[in-house]
Amino acid sequence: MIYKWRAVFKGQRAIQICSVIILLFFVIALLAPWIAPHDPVKVNLLQKLASPSLEHWLGTDHLGRDNLTRLMYGARVSLGFATLIFLSSLLIGVIVGSISGYLGGWVDSLLMRLCEGIMAFPNLVLVLGIVGIFGPGLMQVLLALMMVQWVYYARICRNMVVSLKERNFIAAARISGSSSWTIIRRHIIPNVQRPIVVMGTLEMGWAIMDISALSFLGLGIQPPNAEWGAMIHEGTGYIRSHPELMIYPGVLILLVVITFNILGEALSERYGIAKR
Repeated sequence: MIYKWRAVFKGQRAIQICSVIILLFFVIALLAPWIAPHDPVKVNLLQKLASPSLEHWLGTDHLGRDNLTRLMYGARVSLGFATLIFLSSLLIGVIVGSISGYLGGWVDSLLMRLCEGIMAFPNLVLVLGIVGIFGPGLMQVLLALMMVQWVYYARICRNMVVSLKERNFIAAARISGSSSWTIIRRHIIPNVQRPIVVMGTLEMGWAIMDISALSFLGLGIQPPNAEWGAMIHEGTGYIRSHPELMIYPGVLILLVVITFNILGEALSERYGIAKR
């Protein structure tokens, strides 16, 4: 296992740098309650819109809350829930795609028509429709994004399974008496992991952008909780006098999304995996 990870990083400067940046963001997000200098929701109107200082390194917002602290806690929401969306969508997509590709027939036709129906709508439009039905809130946004994202993993996984199931080792497993579920679990899924995970690095960037966009529109996380998209929305009223309220979270969103995209592109080129 260690050798495999070393092989991924060896001689790949882009993968190494992007991995370090992403790891740093995740560490900050996880340790935010212990390393953040202030309470992220504590209001102090006496220090509202304060300039950067030793007490507040990046200044304060319109309610006197520490910007650096809120950026750290915002990373917990943006990265944490993007990871949750990725893992949940990946699990559903791999299971559905494996069953569809391996069983074929009417099961394959039914599941793929369902995927095509979902993919016929632009992602954000479909998510807005789902959130409109269930109401605003972070959990509703997560559910909507999961319902949209899993179809891409399912489609790619299904196509790979269709080609894999005709291989000799699958035939040998059938002859040995292994059940369809055992073949899918032991032989199919392990062989589709790498392309799916590579695609997932690209999807992480989209998930972060979607969460931030919906929070910016007021449909995601609700005040006073910190999230990068919501922080940009709160800063729109001060775009002329204090543009840094929008610049700080905007730069972080840009940096994280670009890093995930570069990592995904580098992994795709290394392993010769086509992107959707």
